[in-house]
Amino acid sequence: MASQAQMDKMQLRQSYRNVWHTDLMRTISADTPYCCFSLFCGPCVSYLLRKRALYNDMSRYTCCAGYMPCSGKCGESKCPELCLCTEVFLCFGNSVASTRFLLQDEFNIQTTQCDNCIIGFMFCLQQLACICSLVACIVGNDELSDAAQALNCLADIVYCTVCACMQTQHKVEMDKRDGKFGPQPMAVPPAQQMSRFDQPYPPNVGYGQPAAYGAYPPGPPPQQVQGYPPTTYPPQGYPAPGYQR
Repeated sequence: MASQAQMDKMQLRQSYRNVWHTDLMRTISADTPYCCFSLFCGPCVSYLLRKRALYNDMSRYTCCAGYMPCSGKCGESKCPELCLCTEVFLCFGNSVASTRFLLQDEFNIQTTQCDNCIIGFMFCLQQLACICSLVACIVGNDELSDAAQALNCLADIVYCTVCACMQTQHKVEMDKRDGKFGPQPMAVPPAQQMSRFDQPYPPNVGYGQPAAYGAYPPGPPPQQVQGYPPTTYPPQGYPAPGYQR
């Protein structure tokens, strides 16, 4: 049942319409110092970003953000800081991915095809390096063993680089959430909205709620576009509300 729920959640994530403030290809130029910080101290950055994603409220913390089978079974409520430290150091990849899923589900953010290709290339390179290492161990060929070691080194470099870019992408997105790119920071969602796994459709937290049909959102009235008639409701030719034949 849990695996089916995870698959349903992954499929629902494909229908999201918002996009990241910056894609993986542009994270280095978007925040170069933080990208370097993420590259050389990945677990520390993962700790800081998860705490920030939870609005610095560690009472909301669940291991791997509730996306893994171990979530909620590690005594997180007793000592969430220690559990988070253990997660980011022992399960670094899962900690980065969990923070990513948490932000995607909170703000309905889709992953672009370019980002998917980069992440997929990272995983494929790791699998290929693992297969080559196994073959080199079985065959015992020195040249093949050297090639496997070089491929492992390349896979590790790509893995660390992609994780650094992903964490920088998360940081930039939370800068946007907290109002660093605009005048108003986004409000903290209720605690029940931070647990995305039990919700069939995630709320539009931070991106505004859809207005009622025929109503304009709060603020100044919409500007009339030149060449178009004034916008009125109901349109001319329609009876007023409550009209009876």
